[in-house]
Amino acid sequence: MLVDTEGAPPKGARSPVETTEPAIFMGLLDGTPTWAVGTDESSDAPDGYALQPLRDLGAQLDTPSWMLAGRAVQLVEWARTSRFCGRCGAATELATGERAATCPRCGLNAYPRLAPAIIVTVERGDEILLGQGRGFQGMYSALAGFAEPGETLEEAVRREVREEVGVEVGLVRYFGSQPWPFPHSLMIGFSATWSSGEIQIDGEEIVDARWFRPDDLPNIPPPLSIARRLIDDWVSRRG
Repeated sequence: MLVDTEGAPPKGARSPVETTEPAIFMGLLDGTPTWAVGTDESSDAPDGYALQPLRDLGAQLDTPSWMLAGRAVQLVEWARTSRFCGRCGAATELATGERAATCPRCGLNAYPRLAPAIIVTVERGDEILLGQGRGFQGMYSALAGFAEPGETLEEAVRREVREEVGVEVGLVRYFGSQPWPFPHSLMIGFSATWSSGEIQIDGEEIVDARWFRPDDLPNIPPPLSIARRLIDDWVSRRG
């Protein structure tokens, strides 16, 4: 992600870098038209700008700006990976009037990909079950996983909890959702009550999982994430 040296993403239709990729209109931010353009990752940032990972910007930008940056990253990647038709191989064109890459030969439309994923906290009395993912050692979070074809979100919650930590859950309650651009997910949050079983980690995605009390929480995700909101909600209900 390209930001200026004050920590803000560049606004407006004019790009500060040379690029052959199309500019994608993002909408308005505080009344200002905003656009996203892809850049060559090997290129140096121009004077006054710096390249920063999107995750790092979460602590620097306000929520609307960070959400806009996340949307931009997803749409730039979609445009890059939709240049050719997946059915006939012809070069596509960005459609007008809708967010789609259209094949002029066979008419197939390719829309931005969105992967629904559940994220859930499991509650047992005054304890909450949190897991440590293989890629996030040192941090414990809610359990998460992608929904599979033909599966309801509630079924995905029960399956993921069973697969990752070996326990069964009873009541599943919807909490909220959050777009999550890593890489193109929609996180759908739930809280669930423990029903039966002891922790048995899968050893693949989850390297550790434990029950925690409100006054003895481990290192947990930052406030920007829905995982943290789920945990904070549970703590507030214990107060």
